Amino acid sequence: MPKVALYNQTGSQVGDVELADSVFGITPNQSVLHDAVVMQQSSLRQGTHKTKGRSEVRGGGRKPWRQKGTGRARQGSIRSPQWVGGGVVFGPTPRSYSFKLPKKVRRLALKSALSAKVGANEMIVLDQLQFETIKTKAMKDVLANLSVDKKALVVTADFNETVAMSARNLPNVTFVTAAGVNVLDLLKHDKVIITKDAVEKVEEVLA
Repeated sequence: MPKVALYNQTGSQVGDVELADSVFGITPNQSVLHDAVVMQQSSLRQGTHKTKGRSEVRGGGRKPWRQKGTGRARQGSIRSPQWVGGGVVFGPTPRSYSFKLPKKVRRLALKSALSAKVGANEMIVLDQLQFETIKTKAMKDVLANLSVDKKALVVTADFNETVAMSARNLPNVTFVTAAGVNVLDLLKHDKVIITKDAVEKVEEVLA
């Protein structure tokens, strides 16, 4: 069962936390992690690309010249794909790129990402994270106390407005609740700062 240090907001160690082995101590499955990342990135694509086919471009109602006798190739419309200004053949049309992975695969990917963070010593557990008022400097001070100077993912058990708003203006900090933890956010941030009650909530769902 993995054990990590428990810190407070001033950066002092106040104890240790034992993490569930089934959630934070598995061997990361690289293939499943890749599939989960591709799924999330595909779902983020807008898919609003569009070209016009021959039935959508303007003009071309009349046959350019008669079928036979001109010595030229037969043509039915000046908006056929081979003409300048004609329609596009097999061009992109609006579509959704999203797809779903099986529930067990998604859970395994999330466990793999969490275990990878613990294994790389990139997870910091706090006893609590609270601010009296919304202040960006308060969040910056917490990050400085924890020696976090790279991209950080801040996770709390429930939505905390003061924490969320205090972190919003920091370009390298992302705030999510325990219910919103996902593989893409975990992998693209260098450090995960998670509260103790958020850890319990994640274990409750994934264990």
